[in-house]
Amino acid sequence: MDQVKFSEMKYGDEEDYRFLEPLEIEFADQAGERVFDSLNALDQSFSGYRISRLGHSVQSATRAWRDGADIDWVVSALLHDIGDLYAPYTHGEYAATILEPFVREQCTWTVQVHADFQKYYYAHMLGGDRDVREKYKDNTYFDDCVDFCELWDQASFDPDYEDLPLEFFRPMVMEVFARKAFDPDVIKAGTRAPLTNIGIADERRKAA
Repeated sequence: MDQVKFSEMKYGDEEDYRFLEPLEIEFADQAGERVFDSLNALDQSFSGYRISRLGHSVQSATRAWRDGADIDWVVSALLHDIGDLYAPYTHGEYAATILEPFVREQCTWTVQVHADFQKYYYAHMLGGDRDVREKYKDNTYFDDCVDFCELWDQASFDPDYEDLPLEFFRPMVMEVFARKAFDPDVIKAGTRAPLTNIGIADERRKAA
């Protein structure tokens, strides 16, 4: 059997769907590679900054890594702007949807709303509300998103910063996307993990 027999799903039978199931699983298991490879397209994002959107993403992840962040934070920092090309008005939600099955809820939520938190740095200069993030003040992860933006997002537009190569992060992305989707032991709803770890950061610097 090379293809299903039906042309409308309602006419499919058990044989059809048992044939499709392993193909869908195999395709889903390759999502990490597709997501990672799609990062290169961020070099086509709008210009004006001193580095490309891909450079910004790599720099954010590099800073997270050097701050001793765990793998969930590092991968989230790398992918937080992946939606810029296809969902410029909802890029945080786009990225969060990609990450949601595979990282802590804390990281997903931070990525989802980070654009509102970034407005703290510029919205008031354009006639907007820099404090729009305050609508989230009762959320468990509010302070985490503040720190994410301060430490890694708003700070990562420096052309002179020594970024790690993009390929350095491929194994981390592959590890995260190889997890069982929506595993409660991964999602850890309500759990907060620190963004930085001085001890781990020192170990990484020594190993570099």
